Amino acid sequence: MADSVLDHERLTGLIAPDAKLRHLGGGASWSEGPVWLPTRRVLRWSDIPGNRILEIDPTSGQSSIYRTEVEFTNGRTLAADGSVIQCSHGRRAIERETDGEVTILVDSWDGRRLNSPNDVVVARDGSIWFTDPPYGIVQAHEGHPGEREYGGNFVFRFVPATGELHPVVTDMEEPNGLAFSPDESVLYISDTSSALRTDGTGNHHIRAYDVIGASCKNGRVFAVVEPGVPDGFRVDVDGNVWTSSADSVQVYSPNGQLLERIPVPEVVGNLCFGGPDGSELFIAASTSIYAISTLTRDATTGAASCAQ
Repeated sequence: MADSVLDHERLTGLIAPDAKLRHLGGGASWSEGPVWLPTRRVLRWSDIPGNRILEIDPTSGQSSIYRTEVEFTNGRTLAADGSVIQCSHGRRAIERETDGEVTILVDSWDGRRLNSPNDVVVARDGSIWFTDPPYGIVQAHEGHPGEREYGGNFVFRFVPATGELHPVVTDMEEPNGLAFSPDESVLYISDTSSALRTDGTGNHHIRAYDVIGASCKNGRVFAVVEPGVPDGFRVDVDGNVWTSSADSVQVYSPNGQLLERIPVPEVVGNLCFGGPDGSELFIAASTSIYAISTLTRDATTGAASCAQ
């Protein structure tokens, strides 16, 4: 697949004028959950229906299967200690992987199983925030058929040190991707309830919530994304939101203004920043991984951090 030079006239300060969208590799059935591993300088991502985790070296273009039979992992991110925090549709759980060993951190709330954790971020205080839509229990190719035991689709905050788990957002139909603003005063969450519907109904927007202590308040629509849905997204150091859509990566200013679209030839599922200096944007799109060089970095560390 040929690389292409994009028109970034309106993205001055975000993407170099001569930047190219590069196809790094493919072979997945649905790419999701990219994270950059700085110690190894590889990108790890999920092939959810393939029930495996893949990795690719952006320099050589060499890809490999990291693990198989992984219980349909989806979004992931790095904790401060370098361990990988990831979502498992199959186990209906949030997991931690340290030196190749996977442990379940949480899989139930108030005595009832979670739905199918989808995307995850780690706040500066070490708490883990994640979305819990039903996709892994209503789609056999992304998990195991099951029931919504607590009767909703919530966003949760989990404190590993104490085991405390509580919902922070309960008013969304199907929460999916999530990310904090640079100062963690705002939590952005996408609602993709239109994704599995054929009648044109449902949501395809990103909502913003004020983070007040350990709770979220004042929910409002930040941006309506079309075509497609805002599946996974990241926020850069200046507060711009870089989100997936059906035909591109879309970039929104902190006030919700659409700045530009980066066309991608496959449906985009998720993305993250990474690379040696944190300025490379990696795009998980359908069967493939793409990359483009930017002039910014992820908000969470200002370096090579990415998730969901």
